[in-house]
Amino acid sequence: MAFSSFETQTHTETILEEPRLYRVSLLNDDWTAMDFVVQILMEVFDKTSQEARAITLKVHNEGKGICGIYPYDIAELKTQLVSQKAKEQGYPLRAITEELH
Repeated sequence: MAFSSFETQTHTETILEEPRLYRVSLLNDDWTAMDFVVQILMEVFDKTSQEARAITLKVHNEGKGICGIYPYDIAELKTQLVSQKAKEQGYPLRAITEELH
């Protein structure tokens, strides 16, 4: 009796979706020093000095400035870092995370 070997092939197709993106913005307040905001933008969001100053002025003049766009986990981490660093320095600076549509 002869046994024949059968090869079974399984084809699995994985469809990867792009992660949803979230915008992190700083909100203006009347107490946080502008130099501190510039420092936060450079340390947490890896902005150059020039980019950080431009965003800081936007926050100051318009009430809100976009710091960056990231996947959710990174956006939330950066938002928490801003809150932590601001609290350590006694500033009420707030960052918010908003889903892009």
